[in-house]
Amino acid sequence: MNNFQFQNPTKLIFGKGQIEKIAREIPKSARVMMTYGGGSIKKNGVYDQVKTALKEHNVIEFAGIEPNPKYETLISAVALAKCEKIDFLLAVGGGSVIDGTKFIALAMNYDGENLWDIVINPKIASNINPAPFGTVLTLPATGSEMNCGAVISKIETSEKYAIHHEHNFPRFSVLDPEVCYSLPERQLKNGIIDTYVHVMEQYLTYPANAMVQDRFCEGILLTLLEIAPKIMADNKNYDLMANFMMSATMGLNGFPSMGVPQDWATHMIGHELTALHSLDHAMTLAIVAPYLYDVMRDEKRGKLLQYGERIFNITEGTEQEKIDKAILSTREFFESLGVNCSLSANGVTKESIETIVNRFAVRKAKLGENSTITAEIVKQILDKAF
Repeated sequence: MNNFQFQNPTKLIFGKGQIEKIAREIPKSARVMMTYGGGSIKKNGVYDQVKTALKEHNVIEFAGIEPNPKYETLISAVALAKCEKIDFLLAVGGGSVIDGTKFIALAMNYDGENLWDIVINPKIASNINPAPFGTVLTLPATGSEMNCGAVISKIETSEKYAIHHEHNFPRFSVLDPEVCYSLPERQLKNGIIDTYVHVMEQYLTYPANAMVQDRFCEGILLTLLEIAPKIMADNKNYDLMANFMMSATMGLNGFPSMGVPQDWATHMIGHELTALHSLDHAMTLAIVAPYLYDVMRDEKRGKLLQYGERIFNITEGTEQEKIDKAILSTREFFESLGVNCSLSANGVTKESIETIVNRFAVRKAKLGENSTITAEIVKQILDKAF
């Protein structure tokens, strides 16, 4: 196990009817900006619950934060926050709304002219003291409700980047499984896949003798495999939704990654596919991940064998046959949720592959847990996925 430091200051408020507790978590004197997306929270009752809870607070609203939050939208929110002298943000929605709010929290306290610099220059972001914010989660998937990362897209340049700031954690996050009852099938399957691959990015690397972290990851993966078909069949089962929410939150809050190597190449490649083709983030992960595991099977051999045995009970055959079965079982799980794990079937062209490969080449990127995934290897992965 590697040396590590760990801190996660986010307070989780979990369970039925807990949205009313947010009034206790936000100072009465605060000028609050409530951020949300396309208005689904007004249909499922969450908006009314939040407004009732904050009836004694000074609240303004910013709506319209999209899936894969757009920089062009968020800068309008920043301008509004500065104009209204906002000093507390409340994100009500899924990971995209929360990610967008994290950017707003940084940008509203930045004096520079080009706010995109916060995204592409980690040194600039690290010197900003972000505004405080909380969240009311409506879609389990990204884990953004309990971490300090965010992913922001810029439409003008078809770019998508992740940003991290060690102090940009939510002060609190409310998780009420009942608010997930109205989620459509597409968002449910995306959330399941997103959570699964988040865990795999921290687990499927190379053995680091981190027994607790391995079992923690395996517990989440096994939970997802068990509950996924049940959730898709019955999205109003409280216990299933509770376990789904916990899996998503615990999958990317720092617990699985303590003292272990991490990959994240699947995400970096997936971000490019989303930026160029507007594919759902989770769909890009489901497409890329199995082929990345295949191409990188030698470096991931030990963990692929462990994964196959512990998750899918693969114990027979040669090592290569076991690895083949583990990768195939992963792809079959994604496909069971209705994903076609092929780039061409999802509108991605050979020209797009060349564009993505060239981007990584220009950046001289070296991805993966061993920094061995070059632009040439990205091409191998995408060609296999085509």
